[in-house]
Amino acid sequence: MTGEEEASGLLLEEARACYGQPLPDLIFQAQRVHRQHFAADELQLSTLLNIKSGGCSEDCAYCPQSAHHATGLANGTLLGVEPVVQAARAARAAGASRFCMGAAWRAPTDRDVDALCNLVAAVRAEGLETCLTVGMLTATQAERLSGAGLDYYNHNLDTSRAHYGRIVSTRDYQDRLDTLQAVGEAGMRICSGGILGMGETVEDRLSMLCTLATLPVPPESVPINLLVPVSGTPLEDSAPVDIFDLVRTIATARILLPKARVRLSAGRRGLSDEAQALCFMAGANSLFYGDFLLTTENPATTDDQRLFDRLGMRAV
Repeated sequence: MTGEEEASGLLLEEARACYGQPLPDLIFQAQRVHRQHFAADELQLSTLLNIKSGGCSEDCAYCPQSAHHATGLANGTLLGVEPVVQAARAARAAGASRFCMGAAWRAPTDRDVDALCNLVAAVRAEGLETCLTVGMLTATQAERLSGAGLDYYNHNLDTSRAHYGRIVSTRDYQDRLDTLQAVGEAGMRICSGGILGMGETVEDRLSMLCTLATLPVPPESVPINLLVPVSGTPLEDSAPVDIFDLVRTIATARILLPKARVRLSAGRRGLSDEAQALCFMAGANSLFYGDFLLTTENPATTDDQRLFDRLGMRAV
């Protein structure tokens, strides 16, 4: 066993111990860690825009944008600068501080990167942080996006290495790690998390978090998604995730990645106000804000604002 493997094994043991505590103890520990690095009442708000929908050549079992699945989603072309800027302005006016753009690609071409650099520059000119999720990147592409001013690059691990092959067959786990390495080396901040509810075990969830925590450049943003089953995808009949499993995962993520923003992401529309409040208490301090996330519905911004007011929380 190498020193790196031994360290990873010890971290996984720590993660198991954290996750398995009585819930009040786990939340108490997560809150202590949280307050060492963040104000307990602040929430970072991100808005996500689908800048190119459908037709992706990957076969991710959860994704309605895959060309392998008959979901009825129409294929789109990459949006131009003007509609993206309009959406960015609306997001800023509604209170978002980061504007995320997603395109359904396995990997962008160099010509696509030219267009993406223009979009990044235009959104930054509106005074927003920028984030992209457009598939796998080469080191050169990552450097170009970084040079254009891209703040964050999202590339989710989705699940553990052991479970990954049951979810995707058109790429492997190392492909994900290679892109994250390219992003980190290019000087951008990493956004990477996972999806709960894809038939994975608790061990898979903890393994994913440990992998994130031991990256050469750990993520500064960790989205925790709940699977939204979509008709026509292989996971359309998946059972919902127990709310306390979600809370335990968020709390463990907060402890293992103390300096990261842990984000409530897809599936939030199915959570009650009380469930979301419990997630914030467990260490979530970011969320996707806006009526849609790529192809699925999200809580209305007016509902979110009412919740923030009721909880005494503020957007940053």
